[in-house]
Amino acid sequence: MRIQAISLPQHNCTKTVSCHLFLILALIVAAGLPSLTQAQQNGTEPAGTIALEPRADSDALIAERIISIFKQIPHFEGLHVSVQSGVVSLTGQVANESQAQRALKLASRVEGAIAVDDRIVRTLGLQDNLNPLWDSLQNTLQGWARALPLLLVALSVFAIVAFAGHRLADNNPLWSRLTKNPFLAELAGHAVRLITILTGLLLALNILGATALMGTLLGGAGVLGLAISFAVKDSMENYISSIMLSIRQPFRAQEHVAINEYEGVVVRLTSRSTVLMTLEGNHLRIPNSTVFKAVILNYTRNPQRRFDFVLGVDAADDPAQAIQTGLAVLQELEWILEDPEPQGIIDSVGDSNILIKFLAWIDQRESDYGKARSLSIRATKNALEAKGFTLPEPIYRLRFDQSSAQAALAATDTQKLPAEASKTDTGAVTASRTFTLPPGDVLDVRPNTNISKQVREERSDAAVKDLLDDARPIE
Repeated sequence: MRIQAISLPQHNCTKTVSCHLFLILALIVAAGLPSLTQAQQNGTEPAGTIALEPRADSDALIAERIISIFKQIPHFEGLHVSVQSGVVSLTGQVANESQAQRALKLASRVEGAIAVDDRIVRTLGLQDNLNPLWDSLQNTLQGWARALPLLLVALSVFAIVAFAGHRLADNNPLWSRLTKNPFLAELAGHAVRLITILTGLLLALNILGATALMGTLLGGAGVLGLAISFAVKDSMENYISSIMLSIRQPFRAQEHVAINEYEGVVVRLTSRSTVLMTLEGNHLRIPNSTVFKAVILNYTRNPQRRFDFVLGVDAADDPAQAIQTGLAVLQELEWILEDPEPQGIIDSVGDSNILIKFLAWIDQRESDYGKARSLSIRATKNALEAKGFTLPEPIYRLRFDQSSAQAALAATDTQKLPAEASKTDTGAVTASRTFTLPPGDVLDVRPNTNISKQVREERSDAAVKDLLDDARPIE
């Protein structure tokens, strides 16, 4: 025999060999998958030690026991059992895989069964698989029909208890007598409603004999409540802050307060926010969680309030004489309190002046803070000027080079006469200047009641609940 070699192109040969190897590998994998599946489904081997000398009648006893078990299960009537040397072989037909696996597990649990050979055919027939489902549905409906009277009794008990709790929770006069705080009264009503609902649910479950379900429901409610509390943490914090503020009563309505950087007159305290009316007449709502943690400055609680202002005199003047002059005029003003008496101190010394700080007290019930301070500054300034004290202007030192200085002198000479004439005119105006008394409304320091009037009108709306109570002790 002669063998003739055939040469092929190198690149075609490489591609052909690669394709052949890929096809062979795919065939091996495809052939192996059914064998693996077959190995998993062909039988079951119970764990344990296999005896060396089995009894003579052990196979018959095993088969008899398995057959007696299968006769009690309707789905296994078509199965046949044979035992040889402790190995159980199951043949016949079942509806689906779950029934086959159940038969294998039952056979493997029989004492003496060494292994179970699975030869069961899964028919997957439509009728065989739907009939058990229909039977299960019928049994469920029949069970509900038998339990319907008991279920109606349980629902009736739950409805009666829940309705009674709802009516009790809505009894606002009762809760108003127990607590004067409307927010706490509303909170107590919600608590009673929740307790009665849980009580009715517990009674209904006791009637149905499902008390074990109550623990599951409470556990699930606890987990759900924990998740919700994390999700609405800010809202819960604000709600608790509202309760604390309604109990502590940190301020009253109509009081002028500053909460952190916010300032205004208190309108009301609600279950969600504190409402202020700013000095510009705008409504300002601050979350109660912010108010509870904030620094609160109350301007109304103490009617006496101190104001201060700074005036400067010339460095050559005597600051003690300036202080004496300023205090004398402040003591003559009718809105300045005699006790505590006004004070004056040297605040600082600058390059060209001495800054003097004056301090005085007023009664806010009779005098407006801004007006009193403004007119006090005017009176002190006029008194210092009348006594010859100079309120100096800032002084700046300028340095020029020689060429710039000569140019400035030349410009000054050319404008000397007009400048002197202007200076003469200015002096005449200054000499003729006199201070005239302003109209009476300018000198009026009585408090402005416009904001207070608007707050009273806002609070007259009885539909909005206010947690501020004048009868409760203030913090």
